Formats: sequence, structure tokens, C-alpha cells
Amino acid sequence: MKKLLLAVAITLSLAGCGHVSVEDYAANQPQFDPQKFFNGSLSAEGIVLSRSGELQRYFTADIEATWHKSNGSLKETFYWNDGERQQRHWKFNRREDGTWLGTAEDVEGMAEMRFSGNAIHMRYPLQLSMGGRTITLTMDDWLFQVSDNVIINKTRISKFGFRLGDVILTIRKP
Repeated sequence: MKKLLLAVAITLSLAGCGHVSVEDYAANQPQFDPQKFFNGSLSAEGIVLSRSGELQRYFTADIEATWHKSNGSLKETFYWNDGERQQRHWKFNRREDGTWLGTAEDVEGMAEMRFSGNAIHMRYPLQLSMGGRTITLTMDDWLFQVSDNVIINKTRISKFGFRLGDVILTIRKP
């Protein structure tokens, strides 16, 4: 029993050390600038995986991004493999502390975008229609700009703190 308690205590203490902050990537290049990267026409392609890693759906997307001073707009059109077409219109406003607040039709409340170095982090509640009802999922987005023209994104999808799956996608500039 003592060994079991010791193993649980070690596991819990190590789990507490695993928190990643966007500031951990401050020295990484290229330095992300939302007004520079998300400007003009972009394309994306991605997959949705279940909690066990099984492919659920995949998509391509067109993104039109514009900026006016400290306000940004990203109009996304998703083309899903099953024929569904989905649109999302993000509106971002820069705050004095350098973070950005974003809203979209299917986002409950606000999403805060924080970035440092080549990393971008957003966490927000997304409303999803399923079987005639709407459920709210938590989206935990980590995006990494890996070149001047490419961002790789991994989003953890959860509900009540339980991981349901992941979205992995790339965003490309022409």
C-alpha cells in the first residue's frame, strides 16, 4: 500500500510540473505577428481525431483575413469530407497588454489569443450542433508558426475537463 501511495504522489507531483506557457517559446523563430501572418487569402487542411486517435472527419478551408488598425477579421469557410460546408467569422481586437480578444458566432463569450515567439495559444468554448441540440466544447488551441508561410495547429477538444479528441491542421499562405 505504501508503494502505491508513493507512486500516486510522484505521479501527481510530476503532473503539476507539466504546465506549458506560451512565453516558453519567446526565443523561437519566426516571431509570430497576427497582422502579418493572418493577412489576405490563406488555406488550411486538417483532421479530427477521436480520443483513441481514430480519424473522424477531415476538411479543407479557405480563410480571408483583413486588418484595420487594431481590429482583425478572419472569415473561414470549411469544406468537410462528408459534404458539409461550415463558416466561422472571427473578429479580433487588440488589448493594451498585447493580447487579442476574439469572438465568433459559435464561440460562447470571448477567446483570448496570446502569443510569444512562434507560438500562439487560444482557449475558448465552442458551440457545436449535434443531433438537433447544441453542446458546448472547450477548445484548447496551440499554433506554431514553422515558417513565414506555414502554421501547424493542434487543438485539444474537451468537455467537463475530459479529452474527447484532437484537431490537427495546417494553415498556409500562398
